[in-house]
Amino acid sequence: MNRLDEIVACKKREVAEKKELYPMKLLERSIYFNTPPLSLKTYIMRPDLNGIIAEFKRKSPSKGTLNEFAKPEQVCLHYMQAGASALSVLTDREFFGGTSDDLIAARKFNYCPILRKDFVIDEYQVVESKSIGADAILLIAEILTKKELVALSAIASSLGLEVLHEVHSRKSIDKLPPQASIVGVNNRNLNTFHVSINHAASLISDLPGDVAKVVESGITSPEMLLSMKNVGFNGFLIGEKFMREANPGKACQAFINRLNTLTLNGIVA
Repeated sequence: MNRLDEIVACKKREVAEKKELYPMKLLERSIYFNTPPLSLKTYIMRPDLNGIIAEFKRKSPSKGTLNEFAKPEQVCLHYMQAGASALSVLTDREFFGGTSDDLIAARKFNYCPILRKDFVIDEYQVVESKSIGADAILLIAEILTKKELVALSAIASSLGLEVLHEVHSRKSIDKLPPQASIVGVNNRNLNTFHVSINHAASLISDLPGDVAKVVESGITSPEMLLSMKNVGFNGFLIGEKFMREANPGKACQAFINRLNTLTLNGIVA
């Protein structure tokens, strides 16, 4: 069993336990269930913003602990105030140190789209995402069959949630459902956790032309972001760069200030 298989097996056990403790009917009573979600794609594509999806996570399987005592309500509010287009909140407990409460806390203090980032493998998690105030969910093609990907995308759409479809290879691109509107290419191999910043660029020509294109993992500088923008990416998921700092919001602000300076100086796509 490789690390990705281990993560999925753990997630199956976690979901089974949650189904017993919090039935789906209970989730549907949430105050967020009838709240119209914000469009992640619209915010990524907004010309007055920068496409940055700033991520909150305490740790990761590849880097260990990043910022153990960070508070989601504080960090995510500062991300939004810094000018991030959207937020991403890790809710996986075992491998990322997150919980659903982190996203709920972020939702209370923000009015930009929030992506729930987790290993979604079951309809229950899609409904749960709606109940905690997410506007969009992540579906990882590497851990789902094409049939599962299509089915979970349809359920999300029925609840008004958008989907960031994550791919890592041409084989996973072939799994994308016709209605996919946001596609992210992960520069991190989920089996080895190796990151290659040029990986996303090598796949962009294989992506559907009408989707918002997001590059995930490995962006460490505004210059690198602009190089990905030049290739054709619209969105940029950045977490580790900010979260390893004592003040992630301040790090995000400095990053965006530098990005704006480069843009004003004509270093643009």
